[in-house]
Amino acid sequence: MRRRVSHALMYLMMFIIAFLVLAPLAMLLLASFKTSMEIALGNPFDLPEALRVDNFVKVYHQAKIGTAFKNSMILSLLSVGFNILLGTMTAYVLIRYEFKCKKLIMGMFMFAMVLPFYTTEIARFQIINKMGLYNSLMAPLVIYIGTDMMQIYIYAQYIEKIPFSLEEAAMIDGASFVQIFWKIVFPMLLPASSTLGIIKFVEVINDMYIPYLYMPSSRLTTLSTALMKFAGQRNMDWGKLSAAILFVLLPTMVIYLIFQRTIMDGMTCGAVKE
Repeated sequence: MRRRVSHALMYLMMFIIAFLVLAPLAMLLLASFKTSMEIALGNPFDLPEALRVDNFVKVYHQAKIGTAFKNSMILSLLSVGFNILLGTMTAYVLIRYEFKCKKLIMGMFMFAMVLPFYTTEIARFQIINKMGLYNSLMAPLVIYIGTDMMQIYIYAQYIEKIPFSLEEAAMIDGASFVQIFWKIVFPMLLPASSTLGIIKFVEVINDMYIPYLYMPSSRLTTLSTALMKFAGQRNMDWGKLSAAILFVLLPTMVIYLIFQRTIMDGMTCGAVKE
């Protein structure tokens, strides 16, 4: 009896959580096909009277979704590529080699994690401005490609599982440190790289703060900043706002649904030593 009650409570809790997550998405999807009158007078979960795509067409042109999507893809893909490259090299050097100030460097990474993000914003803005990168795609790109402690930790779990005898054998055959990294270590880090790449992609494409602060030009809008500006101009047109939100949600949802298993496998594969 206790087991049945516990199972019933568990299923009830899962149903409530699923409803809280899926209900807003269902409301957005239904509202995006409705007129303002239908939304004002009807129930949020009522089906639209007709399957209209006018809201999507108007949002695409008015919010310049095509330009925003292009800028978001450029930032996301370049950030992921450079981030994986720098992250793997940094983690490999910190894990495999002993050198002076190694503990200091690790401590600086840890300190950067606990330091509030906004406390360094003024100094970072001044650096980006003096580098001449303000109001260009390079400004957020330089910020996004930085390696963080989470990357080092995940890569470290994989690197420690790679037998050092492989690297020693390559050294005996005359391979340089660069060749050992590119031909032996880097290919074995691809599962972790795919996981971290997906997480970074979602993080960059959903970020609004950095693009809005460092790229105010209308030709450099991203999906998140385009949504913010569109919402500010038409804050009462819920049909168009719902369509705009779905435009922004679509890339993230597609990426996550396709690579969900890859994300979980990459997070847990290197976590246990056997």
